[in-house]
Amino acid sequence: MSELVKIAFEQKVLILPITELLPTKALPAGVRETVKYRRIAASVAEVGLIEPLSIARQKNGSYLLLDGHMRLDALRSLGTAEAPCVVADDDESFTYNKRVNRLATIQEHYMIVRALDRGVPEEKLARALNVDVKVIRQRRHLLAGICPDVAELLKDKPVGHHAFQKLRKMKPIRQLEVAELMVSANNYTVSYAKALLATSKPADLHKPDELKKATGLSAEQMARLEREMAAVSEDYKELEASYGDDMLVLVVASGFIERLLSKPEIEGFLARRHPEFLENFRSIVQATSLDQSIST
Repeated sequence: MSELVKIAFEQKVLILPITELLPTKALPAGVRETVKYRRIAASVAEVGLIEPLSIARQKNGSYLLLDGHMRLDALRSLGTAEAPCVVADDDESFTYNKRVNRLATIQEHYMIVRALDRGVPEEKLARALNVDVKVIRQRRHLLAGICPDVAELLKDKPVGHHAFQKLRKMKPIRQLEVAELMVSANNYTVSYAKALLATSKPADLHKPDELKKATGLSAEQMARLEREMAAVSEDYKELEASYGDDMLVLVVASGFIERLLSKPEIEGFLARRHPEFLENFRSIVQATSLDQSIST
């Protein structure tokens, strides 16, 4: 039977004076001019502090701030006297925000739609997110013209708003093909979406004549571009299919080579007789070790 997981924080939320909270770091110069800080400050000013500050209790009765330095600074700038806090069991500098996945574009869309459906005014939501009201209206209709299967596939992906504008010009089948290519390539930029749009067949588009005018390419150039893009996509799919097996073989071979090189007699023999082999073997072991450390 597995052991129970211990809660890292006290379950009671404390309301503490801001003056009792001791920051563990100073905010970098210019951070108040960043989009992230302005959005936090706008949210705190409009709806208050949603996520309590993370603190650790000190022996002298004060509290060490572990996470929430920008939120604390925003509260101070507003003249707020107290803040809700959760007390951690230790004073580790690790914060759970480092492991939080940021809100994806489609998830933000659902959040905005839900807030508007519950009666939150567009103006208030815009102030809380520090954006223009027009942006709220655009994001409210983000999935208009988007295939439901595509929305499901990209719901947790960092797809930009402009990329959805390119997808909207395609018919559902092509939208799904492009979305799968974006996921396979792990590329969700508007430039990639624009390139895939440019290589789409006229039959896969809602208004193919507009695309021809936008690209300025002739029918022959478009056909060649489509063939090249199809070939690249096919090569990528084949590479993706064989990547797992190739990586497994590489790891096994690298482990065997590493064991061989751990023996001084073998390493010495290669250094004397075949130094070029030894250099290549070391490169393989080093590259595989680096790849594994990055993945973990």
